[in-house]
Amino acid sequence: MSENFAIEVTNISKAYSTADGLKTAVRDVSFELEEGSLTVIGGENGSGKSVLMNIIAGLEKQDSGSVRTIGQVGLVFQEADTQILGETPREDIAFGPKNQKKSKEEIKKAVENALEQTGLQLKADYPARFLSGGEKRRLAVACMLAMDLPIIIFDEPYANLDFGGVKQVNALIKKLREQKKTVVILSHELEKCLGLADKFIVLFRGDKVFEGTPVEGLQKDLEKWNIRNPLVSYNRPEDLVW
Repeated sequence: MSENFAIEVTNISKAYSTADGLKTAVRDVSFELEEGSLTVIGGENGSGKSVLMNIIAGLEKQDSGSVRTIGQVGLVFQEADTQILGETPREDIAFGPKNQKKSKEEIKKAVENALEQTGLQLKADYPARFLSGGEKRRLAVACMLAMDLPIIIFDEPYANLDFGGVKQVNALIKKLREQKKTVVILSHELEKCLGLADKFIVLFRGDKVFEGTPVEGLQKDLEKWNIRNPLVSYNRPEDLVW
């Protein structure tokens, strides 16, 4: 384990009981992510990505293995509506700092700072439910920034977003990197995010089948793990950023 780790996953396994018997979601998965890094975890639906991240975020308990993190983990769900608790972005962002028992002045400062960092100042008092998909994901991140969480995980952040929404999300992810946050992106849409990453991990049917750099990953036969290789359409890894 390195001294500057942010997430350490060691031999994590998780299975569920189903009508057809025991179904393994993740099997003996291990990896370590450095503080301030950006990692893309790819895999088809059902590969175990979301289960693993729920375990890291403390939302599920593993059957075996261990997880260590440098601090609380924020998880941006694919369906951002499920995370909206306030009537407006301002109210929603204030929810976390209030639970942290911060003073009114600290809460106000945290909310204004989060609104500014995510570009939501003009929508601060707008009905949160009527925000666009990209704005709702930015709102979820703003809530985590207001609580000063060191680790942020995005679960399929590009789902149902148009080109403009994808650009909004990636612009925010770049800002998080500048702030030295540790970022993890779970996605099968590699062409939208792999060019941002330091590390690339692939899960397939619950197993970790690859871990390395994005360039190394793009040399693999990703199709055998049911992932589309973006080099089919793009020529250079650095082009894979929207």
